[in-house]
Amino acid sequence: MSTTLTPILSEHWDRPDSFTLDGYRATGGYEALRRALTMEPDAIVDMVKQSGLRGRGGAGFPTGMKWGFLPPDNPNPRYLVVNADESEPGTCKDIPLMLANPHVLVEGIAIASYAIRSHQAFVYVRGEVVHVIRRLRRAVAEAYDAGLLGKDILGTGFDLDVVVHAGAGAYICGEETALLDSLEGYRGQPRLKPPFPAVAGLYASPTVVNNVESIASVPSIVANGAEWFTSMGTEKSAGFGFFSLSGHVTNPGQYEAPLGITLRELLDMAGGIRAGHRLKFWTPGGSSTPIFTDEHLDTPLDFESVGAAGSMLGTRALQIFDETTCVVRAVGRWIAFYAHESCGKCTPCREGNFWMVQVLDRLENGRGTEEDLDKLLDICDNLLGRSFCALGDGATSPVTSSIKYFRQEYIDHVEKGGCPFDHSRATLWGDRPTSTTTERGGNQ
Repeated sequence: MSTTLTPILSEHWDRPDSFTLDGYRATGGYEALRRALTMEPDAIVDMVKQSGLRGRGGAGFPTGMKWGFLPPDNPNPRYLVVNADESEPGTCKDIPLMLANPHVLVEGIAIASYAIRSHQAFVYVRGEVVHVIRRLRRAVAEAYDAGLLGKDILGTGFDLDVVVHAGAGAYICGEETALLDSLEGYRGQPRLKPPFPAVAGLYASPTVVNNVESIASVPSIVANGAEWFTSMGTEKSAGFGFFSLSGHVTNPGQYEAPLGITLRELLDMAGGIRAGHRLKFWTPGGSSTPIFTDEHLDTPLDFESVGAAGSMLGTRALQIFDETTCVVRAVGRWIAFYAHESCGKCTPCREGNFWMVQVLDRLENGRGTEEDLDKLLDICDNLLGRSFCALGDGATSPVTSSIKYFRQEYIDHVEKGGCPFDHSRATLWGDRPTSTTTERGGNQ
């Protein structure tokens, strides 16, 4: 695998006007839409199928296949909903994409809507990112003014309205059916499936729900062809994607690369683990994916390889932790997040995560027992596959995988009566020399 990056969505992020219509058009923006509107909608769906584009929101479901699920004989209107409720701990790709290049998403929405014969699209954005909401709404307004949205787009007779909707800041609304409930004005809670959104989604009508990066990838596929896209990545995980490196890495950031690249290669480009330290564990796809260790440095980061190694590619949120990090403390913080964000609809998730917080807290503070590890695994066993949605399943991932790889570290907390780690060492300033009392006190 080559260590060459593939800047496509991020190619022009360094332009000072990258987020404007003029800046986007100067780099070929909206030419793919112009081409798409001369094609048959089904031909675009087939092109996306042939490209092998898989959902970039975590699950990796084939995008073109999802578009093809819409029932042809349903008389209700069709809707496209873009999931921009990025709230998975460690995930930070869609928000910078919308901030730096919102028009590629708008163009992707127009092409996808035309392909599925939809005349109404929604972008559901996480409510806290007000700056992103403003920029996206501005891009939509520019597109309307330029005749790229609205009535009779580019004189083709195709009509499309786009609404940018701000959520209220609930992690559960990243789950597609909870997002739809929230979009309809209800409390965001997952729906029982079936029926699936393709049959009865928004307003009980056929609906496609896609991630921001998935839709933003469509214009380049239309412009360059399916074979261009399949020339990158692996056979079953085609194309490129953002790999978001954060944590104990020298140069954290967004690395847009072909699927199948390894963490070792990404770390080489990112300057490695912070100086003087070594890799301890990492997440391949955010906190709801089972953790990996240094033995997985050469695992290809594609859907199949990561799955075969025991985790999930997820959102490619690579959180990097070195040996100064207490795994019990890290997992405890993640589970506290899931307990807080559980919508409470189903008992396993509502009670299970709350219970795990109590157990992990007493383990971290040296009040636990070795039997608590079996208790945690038992709770996870009653969570996994028994929740309404994937939040419950995802919450088990860091617990079970950390006990698998770092069981002794949990036991050390029990035997030593508390956490054996100096938590300050895991901070960015942990390696800085401590000032003396005299230096701090000046002329005292």
